[in-house]
Amino acid sequence: MSDLIYSSKIPEPTLRRLPWYLSYVKLLKTHGDKIVSSTQIAKKIGVSASQIAKDLSYVDVSGKTRVGYDIDDLISVLETFLGFTNTHTAVVFGVGSLGAALLSDSGLEQFGLKIIGGFDVNPTIVNNSIGGIPVFHSSDFMEWNKQMKASIGILTVPPGVAQEVAEYMIRGGVKAIWNFTPFRIRVPEGIVLQNTSLYAHLAVMFNRLNG
Repeated sequence: MSDLIYSSKIPEPTLRRLPWYLSYVKLLKTHGDKIVSSTQIAKKIGVSASQIAKDLSYVDVSGKTRVGYDIDDLISVLETFLGFTNTHTAVVFGVGSLGAALLSDSGLEQFGLKIIGGFDVNPTIVNNSIGGIPVFHSSDFMEWNKQMKASIGILTVPPGVAQEVAEYMIRGGVKAIWNFTPFRIRVPEGIVLQNTSLYAHLAVMFNRLNG
């Protein structure tokens, strides 16, 4: 199964690059810039100007020939297209060091991800709060989510229980899973899955470093 399930109208590599463009043009806005060209973005991002123009053709924004894109328009369109202007509620399953860090990361809300609860089985963690977000026992999730209706489950549990917990979250109403474990979980058709394995990225980095 693909790591990422999105609309078939836009290629996954394009979706991965659009946030880079958004971050850069938002930086330009803080400097008082009003217009940006694909060539200007290309010099900073390391993607060809033609690729940037092609990527931006998938979103509802148009630039002026030999002038560029209006920065305010580009920011607004990209934020809306990427879903950053909507609030998506999420839960974290597995409140260890990584899970706790995610609960504490209020910056995620700037990108439309609001974590509203943590779930774990460790009695020293359950019934506490981290970053102002309550942590519940995992067995309470099904009943809890009937009212809270979190649509995204963030998976930071040990690999050995990743598949079991993923299936449990789906039964509880989760529609998308952000998987931080190294285990390649399987999900039913219609459930969005994003694998973000820190270990895999480390392996690539170490390999290149030692090469």
